[in-house]
Amino acid sequence: MKTTGFSKKVMLALVVALGLTVGAHASEGGIPWDKAPNRTNDMGALQNGAKLFVNYCLNCHSAAFMRFNRLQDIGLTNQQIKDNLLVTNAKVGDTMKAAIDPKQASEWFGANPPDLSVIARSRAGSQGSGADYLYTYMRTFYQDESKPTGWNNLAFPNIGMPHALWELQGDRRPVFESVTAHGHSTQVFKKWEQVSPGTLSPEQYDQAVGDLVSYLQWMGEPVQNTRVRIGVWVLIFLGVFTFLAWRLNAAYWKDIK
Repeated sequence: MKTTGFSKKVMLALVVALGLTVGAHASEGGIPWDKAPNRTNDMGALQNGAKLFVNYCLNCHSAAFMRFNRLQDIGLTNQQIKDNLLVTNAKVGDTMKAAIDPKQASEWFGANPPDLSVIARSRAGSQGSGADYLYTYMRTFYQDESKPTGWNNLAFPNIGMPHALWELQGDRRPVFESVTAHGHSTQVFKKWEQVSPGTLSPEQYDQAVGDLVSYLQWMGEPVQNTRVRIGVWVLIFLGVFTFLAWRLNAAYWKDIK
């Protein structure tokens, strides 16, 4: 009886693990992720990303773990933050809170939009980093009249979020082709077709999304670059100290056999 109970527990654990694995892959869904540019050391890109975040994301999404005055770390002064990034009655020392009412957001979108403070860290998956996902996600929206918001997304099918940057990107239509494998025909994404232009060219839009994603990546861990730099110097110090300790030990014991 004990052995049977143990076997049942093992089988249950395997089933749960399999369910979690399948769920993780299903949550990624969509098309393969593109590699996002890493501009977390580029102050100009981070400042542009912060501007895009405040103008297009902060209307619905909060960043409750980030204060406006923390943007000084990317080269902005308090006055620049006040003049360019405070669009409500918020103060420089306040956290980044969404302008939308949570109750209205739940009614319009079916759920309150998630906080984006650590979104670039939380969305990592088997296809790449969270930045890769966000970079792909923000570039694969298309109009779909069958959806409540009128938009869909190749990286996140059946998304409940509208395309916040559609004026910049314009209207694009995905082109699919039929591929037959193992006796089944499936629709595979082939390319994009521009229906109407946006205010930015496709190259400029990709550049802007790269800046936005880099800002989201920086916002998830503002001290990351500093931590990496300090870590390098610590490793160099430990290497030099280890060499000196080794030679000092050899000098102390050289006359002892």
